[in-house]
Amino acid sequence: MANSVASSQAQRQDPRQDPFLAFAFSVEIGQQRVAGFSEVSGLAMETEVETLRVGGINDREWQLAGPSRYPSRLLLKRGMGDLAYLWTWYWDVTQGKIERRDVALFLHDAKGTRRRSWNFREACPVKWTGADLRADVSAIAFESIELVHRGVLP
Repeated sequence: MANSVASSQAQRQDPRQDPFLAFAFSVEIGQQRVAGFSEVSGLAMETEVETLRVGGINDREWQLAGPSRYPSRLLLKRGMGDLAYLWTWYWDVTQGKIERRDVALFLHDAKGTRRRSWNFREACPVKWTGADLRADVSAIAFESIELVHRGVLP
């Protein structure tokens, strides 16, 4: 009895009441928190470099920075959240109704405090992967969603 009382008191004092805190990353679209994810990849930016050779200068080449691009899709894996919202957004894309939205990605520490953020401009879902359905396993709502975007804002 004493253990169950102590356990329930510890649960009430636990600041981790938010179900997304089991996931290290959360996603907001238009100021609305829609999902949590345990893995994120595709945080990449690349600047093209043009090599310039100048006549008469034979001991070096000039490296000029060119345009920057985002070579990878943003891949959000092992997610839980507003499945209907994300699915409807992706389904609309499959039907030709492209609606780009700004997406904010947050990295949380163990207490749920936001430690880092990335803001993706004009993102659009391009791939949806559902979880494996097995009767003996309590699976999460979806496995992954991939987004293309038009840049990362500070």
